[in-house]
Amino acid sequence: MADNCVFCKIISGEIPSTTVYEDEDVKAFLDISQATPGHTLLVPKKHVQDIFEYDDDLAQKVLTKIPMIARAVRNFDPAIQGLNIVNNNGEVAYQSVFHSHIHFIPRYSADEGFSMNFSDNTANYNANQLEEIAARIRTKLEK
Repeated sequence: MADNCVFCKIISGEIPSTTVYEDEDVKAFLDISQATPGHTLLVPKKHVQDIFEYDDDLAQKVLTKIPMIARAVRNFDPAIQGLNIVNNNGEVAYQSVFHSHIHFIPRYSADEGFSMNFSDNTANYNANQLEEIAARIRTKLEK
């Protein structure tokens, strides 16, 4: 547990939360901001800043819970048409609490106020450039 971490304080019960699921490794609770109704966070109980600090054991404990939580969030309201599962790592990637967490954001319509934008940069890359990027990434794979 980290002393000044809001999620560590939620895990310990120092700060109240509305729990959706909990076991010895993870806690899922409603995000207080509720981007859309049902917006849920899944956090490891072990304090790690982001996905880059996961080892294989922690990844197994956390990431295998994603389908179960996703199905529960989707199925709690028949009006839900889709679901965003989002993990932000680093301030530039919109991480605001530096305890790893995964957002489950139910989508009811395109007009609910939540959006994500992926720019289309297809024209900026040819096949050789894409292969060069992929090759550089492959050299960094840890086995």
